[in-house]
Formats: sequence, C-alpha cells, structure tokens
Amino acid sequence: MSEIAAARPMSVADYMAAANAHYYATRDPLGVAGDFTTAPEISQMFGEMVGIWIADLWSRAGSPHFHYVELGPGRGTLAVDALRTMARFGCTPLGAQLVETSPTLRAAQLARLPAAQHHDEIDALPDDAPLIIVANEFFDALPIHQYIRTIDRWRERMVERQDGTVTPVAGDVPADEAIPPALRSEPVGTIVETTPASAAIMQRCAFRLARQGGAMLAIDYGYSGPAAGDTLQAVKAHRFVDPFADPGEVDLTAHVDFTTLADAARSAGASVTDLVTQGAWLGRLGIDARLQSLTNAAPARAEELKAQRDRLVEPREMGDLFKVMAFTAPGWPAPAGFAGDAA
Repeated sequence: MSEIAAARPMSVADYMAAANAHYYATRDPLGVAGDFTTAPEISQMFGEMVGIWIADLWSRAGSPHFHYVELGPGRGTLAVDALRTMARFGCTPLGAQLVETSPTLRAAQLARLPAAQHHDEIDALPDDAPLIIVANEFFDALPIHQYIRTIDRWRERMVERQDGTVTPVAGDVPADEAIPPALRSEPVGTIVETTPASAAIMQRCAFRLARQGGAMLAIDYGYSGPAAGDTLQAVKAHRFVDPFADPGEVDLTAHVDFTTLADAARSAGASVTDLVTQGAWLGRLGIDARLQSLTNAAPARAEELKAQRDRLVEPREMGDLFKVMAFTAPGWPAPAGFAGDAA
C-alpha cells in the first residue's frame, strides 16, 4: 500500500484507516475461508435475538413506520435473520438501509437482501421515519489514536517505516491534553487510546434518533473507559498476528470504549442504557428457549446447536468479552435486555 509504504510518520489512526480501507475493499473476510467469524455467522440465533429485540421495542413504541439500518452489515446474515424474525411479529420496516463502503461486501449483501439500499455514510440515511440501527462489530474497526507516556510527556504514537519494516514510534509533538485527566499520571510506557471517529459517528446517529425517533443497538468487544492499555490487534486466517507486519492484508481492530459512545449519544439528545455482557443480553432475550425450539425441530443437530449457543453466551467464549449498549430517542420505551432504564 502506497500510504503505508511512505517514509513519513503517520498516526496509528491514519495507519488503521488506510489499512482497513484497503483490506475491506478487496475481499470478503468472513467465515472459515476468511480471517474471522462474527456472531451472526456462528448461529442464526444471534440475528433472531436482535429481531426479537427490535420487534418488542417497536411494539411498545406504538408500532410506528420505521427503517431498519445496519452499520457494517458483513454479508447481510444478521439482517436476514433479524428481518425474518421481526416479520413473525408483524414488524416490517419501510426498508433495509445498509451503511457499507466495500464493493465486495455490498455484492454479498445484495445477494441476500436484493431490496436493500446502500449508503456510504450516516448522513445519507432517510429522514422520513424513525430509524432502528444495529451496529454489530462495527465500532471496533474504526481508527483509534494511541498515546504513549514517555519520560517527560505524553506523545501520540506514530507509525513509520524503519529499514523496510512498519514500526510504531513515539511522535515529536506533546499530547498531554488528549489524555483523560484520570490517566495522565500513569507510568512511563503506558498506552492510552481515544476514538474520535467512533464518537463522531455515534453522535450523528444519536442526532438522527433525537430528531426522527428510533433506537440503536451496539454490540462489540470493549470496556467502560477511561482505561489504559494497548488493544490494537490484527487477525489473519483466524489467528492473531502482528498489526504492523502486513498492512492492508489483515483485519485491524481495537476494543471499543463504550463510555465514549455513551457520552457522544447523550450530547446529541439520546438516552443510553447500562452496559451489559452479550451473554447476559442474549439470555434475557430468550436464546435458551430458542435453542430448545430449534433442538426439538432437529434433534440430530442438538450438539451442534448447543455448541453455537455456548460460543455466543458462555463467559469463556464471547459471552463476557462482548458487550451490549442501546440508545433510544426521547419518548421511546426502555429497550429489553438491560438491567436498568435508559438515562
């Protein structure tokens, strides 16, 4: 990649943006033959629980006309499962609006959802009805800035080529003001990450909710910030690899700071739920009852179905690492699956 091959230093955020733009534009990274597998590809039960969540919220909101929106929809698998489940409850959106920039993934999505409409950005979404937005493993792929505590100051972590190798280095410009006050006294070598790109997208979504009505569901691996630590990682062929070794040819992600998302949403007028684990959320939505139903219909698949459920729910699998948070428009009911009301 020419952007990465250049000798000039670039921020980790610019590196991640350029590398992931090339990566997603040139392949379908999902599934056994790809680099990673997301929850919707593991089991239909995941998308079905999302569909139940939407149908329940829609019903309690008065069954309004609305648009189904998904950010970074992968192959469209989640949308297919969710929309099928929603239809069982009479919950049929005006349309499926997919925010996706990859030509390869757009083609895969249209193969499953021929009537879907694609958009390059949030601002292009329809403004004639409430939006119910799903963002599953979307925010983790957005660029992060990294800052490292040096002997004298905090400095932004940069990426440059040294002897033909892409290497992270401490930049020259002091960056103390970018560090949350609670973390500024961390010891030398500490890394802190910020996610202005995620905050900006969350804020734009929340502005839409506040203006049009609706809700948003964010599911990702992450934490409640502020917190210190280097979470940038790369995956290729279902194995972790060096994030700086092969730019544009590996999937780069970072853990999502849900506190940043919550603050951005509140600033735009949306209500925010508490943060819960994916395992707890799926349990409250009824995944075990759905497992039993599927097992009764196909007893020969009982072991396979139980393994799928466990991978999504169990703490040692995705159950604790992945978190769920929801955002609602003023006047909309509190969404199911969370311990407390949205605030």
